[in-house]
Amino acid sequence: MAAVATMAAAARELVLRAGASDMEEEEGPLGSGTGLQEPLQLGELDITSDEFILDEVDVHIQANLEDELVKEALKTGVDLRHYSKQVELELQQIEQKSIRDYIQESENIASLHNQITACDAVLERMEQMLGAFQSDLSSISSEIRTLQEQSGAMNIRLRNRQAVRGKLGELVDGLVVPSALVTAILEAPVTEPRFLEQLQELDAKAAAVREQEARGTAACADVRGVLDRLRVKAVTKIREFILQKIYSFRKPMTNYQIPQTALLKYRFFYQFLLGNERATAKEIRDEYVETLSKIYLSYYRSYLGRLMKVQYEEVAEKDDLMGVEDTAKKDILELGNPPPSLRSRNTIFTLGTRGSVISPTELEAPILVPHTAQRGEQRYPYEALFRSQHYALLDNSCREYLFICEFFAVSGPAAHDLFHAVMGRTLSMTLKHLESYLADCYDAIAVFLCIHIVLRFRNIAAKRDVPALDRYWEQVLAFLWPRFELILEMNVQSVRSTDPQRLGGLDTRPHYITRRYAEFSSALVSINQTIPNERTMQLLGQLQVEVENFVLRVAAEFSSRKEQLVFLINNYDMMLGVLMERAADDSKEVESFQQLLNARTQEFIEELLSPPFGGLVAFVKEAEALIERGQAERLRGEEARVTQLIRGFGSS
Repeated sequence: MAAVATMAAAARELVLRAGASDMEEEEGPLGSGTGLQEPLQLGELDITSDEFILDEVDVHIQANLEDELVKEALKTGVDLRHYSKQVELELQQIEQKSIRDYIQESENIASLHNQITACDAVLERMEQMLGAFQSDLSSISSEIRTLQEQSGAMNIRLRNRQAVRGKLGELVDGLVVPSALVTAILEAPVTEPRFLEQLQELDAKAAAVREQEARGTAACADVRGVLDRLRVKAVTKIREFILQKIYSFRKPMTNYQIPQTALLKYRFFYQFLLGNERATAKEIRDEYVETLSKIYLSYYRSYLGRLMKVQYEEVAEKDDLMGVEDTAKKDILELGNPPPSLRSRNTIFTLGTRGSVISPTELEAPILVPHTAQRGEQRYPYEALFRSQHYALLDNSCREYLFICEFFAVSGPAAHDLFHAVMGRTLSMTLKHLESYLADCYDAIAVFLCIHIVLRFRNIAAKRDVPALDRYWEQVLAFLWPRFELILEMNVQSVRSTDPQRLGGLDTRPHYITRRYAEFSSALVSINQTIPNERTMQLLGQLQVEVENFVLRVAAEFSSRKEQLVFLINNYDMMLGVLMERAADDSKEVESFQQLLNARTQEFIEELLSPPFGGLVAFVKEAEALIERGQAERLRGEEARVTQLIRGFGSS
């Protein structure tokens, strides 16, 4: 039905268009209903309109022919004209029905029209209100931008004022002198904590005033006078306090370390003087240097003098050398453990218990107290006195150096110079005493132990981070090493110049000179193993060569080769045994004497077997030589000789 209605409507529309075209042709170009702005050309309208109408009709017909109802109607043979009229009649009925419905709903339509009109009025008013609101919003937006600009400007002014307020506050705080500061500086004792606190405040204000004066601040003139008077008062009180502490060092029997440690609590006093009154700071430093310099010099001079009184009464002399003829005194001096009646004497060539002075426990043991040792009638070798003296020097020097660095706020070369201003006289006195003592010292073991004591103390000072004594240790070693080398060379020369014929009766037992060498060499080797020194080994090598030559010269005094070999074996065996007790098994000395002992032992065996088995031994040696040269065939001609040797061996 819809397709048929569509076709009818299309046909009707075509008819109307055709009628309108005819009317337009009749009215002409001047007709009021054409709506054309220009006249049509003759002959074009009919052809174009007819073709257009036909084409459009064809399109509609073709489209409607595709409809299913049209296809069905064509198949059933329905008359389309009748069917079209029927459809048109139905459309008229529907139209009339729609008109009746419209009339019935006329009141509602009118009401709807009124409502729409009212809505239009409301929407119009809303449009007006929104337009006014939009206008207000545009004005508010401009006001907001204005307020933002004003806020940014106010924020900048606020930051500027805050910055100015902070700077001005700092300036005012730095210049204002509170009453608490004045009261503490004028009335409080320097030992009270509040005086120290207010002194630090005064120092900060004085620094601030100096800084502001450099900038040209006029307000500084208002407080300069007050700060100057407070500064003078504080400097006066501090000067009196520190000088009183320094003068307390001078009292007899005073342990100066106690007030010295107490001064560290007030090290800011000196820093205040250094920043505000350099002349007073220099006066205090000079007074401290002068006082402590005298105290240290007096203390060490007295201690050193009393310490030397407990040394062994009999010490090595220039004639107490390895190659000098033996005497009763030298026999006593050689003993490692002298009898009670001879405890005032020292050993020369043996180490004994003397090596314990460089052990870790003894090295930093408490120093010797001379008057206690005198009451107990105790005596000590020089190296023990040297250890005690220099350990006291090391301990006090480290403490003094650290105090100087902390109290006087110095470091590097400045601390080094100030330390030597305090300890220089004491160190010079100690060096002069050492030089004087070494001029008459012939105890090589004592000097060598002193060298190793200095090497260890130097390491301890480095661990304590006290470099101020480095130069002193070098000067001490510069005295000890040449003396040690001189004593060794004297012993080498004494052995070299010894005449065996002047030594009296000889026997095959170990000689006392070789015993001296064995004890002496093992002592130096064992000490040198802790901190090796190549120069020491070279000197000991020279001494060993001279001792070996001496043993050969003494052995030549025996008439028989057998006695010579027995003497050599006994001496080599004794020296090897002593060396192996203290030296390492792979040391040069042990290896050398081991080879000599083996060679002389083999020779002695051959010498001992020569009378009964000389021919047999000689034949065996000759046969071994021939076999080594690859000439074993020559032995076939020695059958008679072998037979004779076997018969002789069997008969004996």
